[in-house]
Amino acid sequence: MSDRVVVAAPGPLLPALVVALPSWSRNTLRERLRLGCIEVDGEVARRHDQPVAAGAVVTIRPAAAGRRPDAPAGLPILFVDDDLCAIDKPAGLLSVGSDDERDRTALALLRAQLGGGELWPAHRLDRETSGVLLFARTRAAKEAVQAGWPAAAKVYAAVVAGAPRPPEGVVDQPLWEDRNLFVRVGAHADAKSAVTRYRTLARGGGCALLEVRLDTGRKHQIRAHLAWLGCPIVGDARYGVRGPRLMLHAEELAFDHPADGRRVVVRAPAPAAFALAMRPGR
Repeated sequence: MSDRVVVAAPGPLLPALVVALPSWSRNTLRERLRLGCIEVDGEVARRHDQPVAAGAVVTIRPAAAGRRPDAPAGLPILFVDDDLCAIDKPAGLLSVGSDDERDRTALALLRAQLGGGELWPAHRLDRETSGVLLFARTRAAKEAVQAGWPAAAKVYAAVVAGAPRPPEGVVDQPLWEDRNLFVRVGAHADAKSAVTRYRTLARGGGCALLEVRLDTGRKHQIRAHLAWLGCPIVGDARYGVRGPRLMLHAEELAFDHPADGRRVVVRAPAPAAFALAMRPGR
C-alpha cells in the first residue's frame, strides 16, 4: 500500500519525509527515491534535496517486487509473482495493441520490462483511464482470473463537473452502443444491464470527487452513467467536455489469486491532480 503525506513546511524533500514519517528509516526513503517510488504532486522525484513547498502532496509507493535497484525506470509495478503482475497504468497509454499502435502499449512495455516471456491482459482500461491494470504471466492464470472475474471488486476515483444529487447512490441503467461506438443509456434491443455505485468524497472548485464501484463491467460504463446523472467526468471529451486529461482512475482491484484462492487487493492512489482539481480558483 502506498503512503501519502502533505508537506508541512517548505524545504528539501528527504528531511521533510523524515519528519512526516518517523517510523521510516532514512535509508529506506533514500532507496525508494532511487527506485523512482516517490512522487511530489504526481511527478516522480529522485533527488533527496529536491525543494518541496508547504502543502505539496508526496506519495511513497511500494518498492516494485522483482526489480533490481539498478534496473531502468519503467511502468510502476504494484504486485508481481510467478502468475500475475499488476501495474499503475498512466493515462494516455493503451492497455493492449490496436491497428494504429502496437509497440507503445502497457502490454508491450511491461513484457519488455519483465524480460520477455508470456504475458496476457486479464482485463483492460481505456487509454485515458489510469490506475490498476492486471496481467497474467501464464495462459492458465489468465483463464483462472477471468473465470473468477465476477467476484472481483473494482473501485475508481472520478472527478466530475458539478455534484451528484443525491451525493450517494446507485445508477441502474442499461447501456448500449450505437453505430458510432457511442455508449448510450436506456432501453434498447441491444442494451445490457449495468450497475454503478457512487459516493461523494469531497466537493470544491465546481467539482466533486467520487468513489465509484462497479457491479458490472460494460464499456465506458462509468463515463456514460455519470454523464447521464448530469455530472460528466472532467476531461471527458466524448461524454462531457474537453480537459487536460480524463479524471478517472482505477484505484483498487481485489481478486482471488488463481494459485491458492487467497484474496489479493492491489491499490494505486489517485494522482495528486485529482485533489488539486478540487481547489477553488484552480
